[in-house]
Amino acid sequence: MKLSAFKQHLLENAEKPVGFVFDDGDSIPGHFHVTEVGHITKNFIDCGGTVRSASTVQLQVWLGTDEHHRLVAARLAKIIDLAKPLIPLDDLDVEVEYEGCVISQFTLAEARTAEGRIVFRLGDKHTDCLAKEACGIEAAGAPAASSGCCSGSGCC
Repeated sequence: MKLSAFKQHLLENAEKPVGFVFDDGDSIPGHFHVTEVGHITKNFIDCGGTVRSASTVQLQVWLGTDEHHRLVAARLAKIIDLAKPLIPLDDLDVEVEYEGCVISQFTLAEARTAEGRIVFRLGDKHTDCLAKEACGIEAAGAPAASSGCCSGSGCC
């Protein structure tokens, strides 16, 4: 989801609490805080030798001990506005950084309203070979989905 769409969802639901839900239906507990809003630029070279760059807006979500805290959409929109001088474009993708068993980053897949709040569904990020031809990998076939690091561990 682009930053412009994310902000629009927040403004259209200004008084509603914000929630984040994973693909499996689990949620980040409702007392989370957004402790950072950042513009992240990653400059890298792929395994085929091509220099690349990727930019995103990243929200760091953190759980404090204040379990009665609830962040409403208007307040999150104000926090994002504070970062406006750091974020060059509204068409950057938004990602959420959250620490469960490990620090992970998630895409924002969609927004919906449910049970009196605005809920953003978190999507998984995946690694990929960006130089499939140079590596002799067939581009047509998608790799098998990983079972994930938390499968069966009970910590996620």
